[in-house]
Formats: sequence, structure tokens, C-alpha cells
Amino acid sequence: MRFETKVIVGSPGFETRKQEMLGLIDRLRALEARAPQLSEQRRERMKERGQMTPRKRLSALLDPGLPFVQLHSLAGYMADGETEEKSVPGSSLIAGIGFVSGTRCMILVDDSGIKAGAMGRMTVDVVLSVQEMALKQKLPFIHLVESAGANLMEYQVSLWAHGGAMFRNLARLSAAGIPNIALLHGPSTAGGAYMPGLADYVVGVKKNGMAALAGAALVNAATGETANDRDLGGSEMHAATSGLVEYLAEDDAHGIEQVRAIVGQLHWNRDSKPMPIDAEAPLYAPEELAGVVPVDYRIPYDVREVVARIVDGSDFLDFKPDFGAATVCMQAAIHGMAVGLIGNNGPIDPAGANKAAQFIQLCDQSDTPLIFLNNTTGFMVGTQYEQAGMIKHGSKMIQAVTNVEVPKIALYIGASFGAGNYGMSGYAYEPDFLFSWPNALTGVMGGEQAARTMDVVARAGARRKGIEVDETRLKAQFDAIKAHFDGQSDAFYTSGQCLDHGVIDPRDTRRILGFCLATCREARQRSLKPNSYGVARF
Repeated sequence: MRFETKVIVGSPGFETRKQEMLGLIDRLRALEARAPQLSEQRRERMKERGQMTPRKRLSALLDPGLPFVQLHSLAGYMADGETEEKSVPGSSLIAGIGFVSGTRCMILVDDSGIKAGAMGRMTVDVVLSVQEMALKQKLPFIHLVESAGANLMEYQVSLWAHGGAMFRNLARLSAAGIPNIALLHGPSTAGGAYMPGLADYVVGVKKNGMAALAGAALVNAATGETANDRDLGGSEMHAATSGLVEYLAEDDAHGIEQVRAIVGQLHWNRDSKPMPIDAEAPLYAPEELAGVVPVDYRIPYDVREVVARIVDGSDFLDFKPDFGAATVCMQAAIHGMAVGLIGNNGPIDPAGANKAAQFIQLCDQSDTPLIFLNNTTGFMVGTQYEQAGMIKHGSKMIQAVTNVEVPKIALYIGASFGAGNYGMSGYAYEPDFLFSWPNALTGVMGGEQAARTMDVVARAGARRKGIEVDETRLKAQFDAIKAHFDGQSDAFYTSGQCLDHGVIDPRDTRRILGFCLATCREARQRSLKPNSYGVARF
């Protein structure tokens, strides 16, 4: 049934919430702008080499006018010990899903304008994330390569050890029947040489493209040989001598044309059924979301107000609305695609967990994708709830969300604390897509809650020992714990740690959900022809 909103657009409360949310969105856009601004400083140097800038390469690769959803745009933010003012998000990568020759593809672009594309601490996490998403969603994987590889000045053995999984994943993609394509715009040395080495198709740009297990400097240090980079690993040599390069390009633009031609020859959409026809827009504009949801998760609101601004016609069926009322389960459609939605109007109690577990299983039975709108401080605690079986019923919800086989899309739109995060398909439960709103907070609990817990523990310990409480010391402890927890729960920080796929403007929620649902829909329709080991070079 169609939902009737209780939000008064333009009211003082609406405008206050809107301005607070817009302030966070402005912060998001300012952070996202840092990488392009820094990379653009290398434009003239790249022009001298006859190269396109990384973002120009991406623009030329993508089909004009079709959507591109960027992933992990804040990756690495404050992850390498920089101050907030100096940290540049992105980890020297541009990653996302877009259309190439009419085909939905996973695209990875080395941002060689920043530290020559050298890998930061979170770069490996981004690459692994998008590779695994490409495998799950059956997306051709395109990598525009130009990277100095690992930054030896910041070498960490753990980074090297985990980095090997990037090459493992390329082999898995190929073995699964999912093409991966590498375009050598510039250097790809050391372990990075296996990015083209394990690709199914390699395009190499003349004069600039280069792949070698060791560049000239390392060869000289290791063997004493004085070598030339072009002879060691230039695209021309690989095209004529080693056989690593299938297609030789005159320049960046020509190389991108060849990649588009390769993708076009895949006929990747042959199994895809047409998308549903244009669906009815919500009765209430998605743009209103900026003023619907309070930035402070402690201020209550009805999650149905969010759903009414993202589903077709603001029309949804409320499942068991009076049972476990704080957990809201709804059936609806987004851009013509059926969905089940689970949202929170407070903590999850035993009845709510029971209801959600049943609803998840019903969606699995009917092959209906699930969307989780996280805003909960967790499962209810206390004698009443423990005796009512909170552990048992919460576990049922976690079992259901773990084992369900339909696509899962999670959004952090407020708080997502403790086991509530687990029941609502948080990061560890491997949702197909996971995005945060800029007001979102995630963690074991809120900072104030953690600080109060430790305050109670400290006071109880003092009473047992018969000593007087040092209020000054307890106040310092309280402030320190609160700051420690709150500093790690902020959406900008957690996204910088790659604990989601990105932070989005709430007003874009319907559009992004539609894109993600269509991506999952195509994947489930597509049949692949896997083999035992992937495509090897003979």
C-alpha cells in the first residue's frame, strides 16, 4: 500500500536535518576531490610523454551517458598515519562499475598522477575487493595499468604477503570464464608484471607501456647487467618477442579503442534478459532524504520514511508490522525489480529477530533480493530479553542472513552497532554491495556507551577494594575511551579502511540501489564456461 508521509518538507526540523546532512555531503565531496586535484598536477608531464591522464583514460573507456558507480573512493583515508588535512583518499586507484561497448564491466585504473601509481597500505584491499566483486557478479575485469608497484620506502611484509592474492584472483577470474583485460599505459614491474601476465588479453602502448619482473635499476643491483627498460619489457618487445602483448597500440587513445573492441567481441550480454520497463517514481522525492534522517542516530525517526523515497510509487507491503515493531520488514520494488527491505526503528528485540529471520527465508524462497537499512544500536539486553531468548532468536537472524542465497545489499544509514550489524548483513556477512551514508557510525558500540560501561566497571572495582574513586582520573578515562571508539566509527574513517564499498549521498540511494540490483540480476542470468586453470599463454 502507498505510504503517507508524516514529514513536513520545509519545516524548521526538516531544514535543520537537511543542512546538517548537506554539511557531511560537502565534506565527502571535498575529500573525493583531493585525489583528482593532486593527480592533475602531473598533467603536463604526462602530456610531454604523449599520455592521457588517468581520468581522461577512464572517460574515453566508458560509454557516454551511461552510469558509472565508483567504489572505494575514500580508501586509504587516514590509513597511513597522515593527518586528516593531508590525507589523500583513493589509494592511487580509481575503481568502479561502468559500461564499455554496452557491457557492464569492473574497471580498475591506476592513478599514475599520484606517486606514479605506487601502492599504499589499502591499495591491495581495494584491488582484492573489486576482483572478488567481479567474480561474484560475473563482470569482465578491465585494468588500465601504470604503476610503480609497491612503495619500497613503505615496505611491509604483510602487504607483500596479502598482495599475492591479487594475482590469485586474476587466475580465478579466468578459470571461472570471466575475461580480464589489461592495457599497459606505462610501467608494470616486479609483482605488478603479473597483472598483464595473468590477464586474458593484453594491449600494450608503444614507447610507454612496459612490463618486467625487474626494471633496469633492480637488474643492475641484482646481476650487474646494464639493461635498457624498453629491451627488458617494452610493449614492442612483448608484442614481437615474448608474446605477452596481443595488441600493440600507437598511444593511449588507440589502446582504449582496442580494449573497447575486445569487450564488444565478447558478446557478454547474449544471456541477459531486458530490464523491466520504466517504473513509477516514488511519490516523495529521493532528494528529500537529506532532510528526513537526523545526523544524530539517537534521534528517532520512522525508517518507512526512507523506504517511501526509494521504492517505486512509495508503495510497499509491511510484513507483521505489530510484531517486533522496531524491526521493519517490507516488500516492494525498485526500478521494477522486486525487493525485500529490512530496516530498524530501534534495537532488535527477540520478536523482531524472529520476524526478520522468517522474512529473510521467505525472500530466499521467492528469489527476492534483500536490502538492509542499518540503524540500530544492536540486540536488546537485560534480564527480560535474555529470558525471552535474545541470544537464541538473534542467532536465528544471523543464521538466516549468513545462509540466504539471494543478493544482499546493505546500507549503513545511521548506527550499526554490535551484533545488530551482524544480523543486518554488515561487512563480515559479505553483502553483494555495502554503502554508507556520511552520517553512519559502525562499531561494537557507541563511544559514550563504551565509556559508561568502563566507568561502571571502574567504580565497582573501587568499591570491592574499599578505595575512594578518583573522579578526575575517571573523567579522563571516560573522555579517552569515548574519543577512541568514536574516532573509529565515523563513516569516513571506516570507508578509508575499506569496510564498505564507499560513502554515498543519501539522495543517490534509489539510483545506486537500482544499479546494484541490475548488476546482481545480470549476474544471475549469465551462464559461464569455466575451465580448470584459466587461459594460459603458450
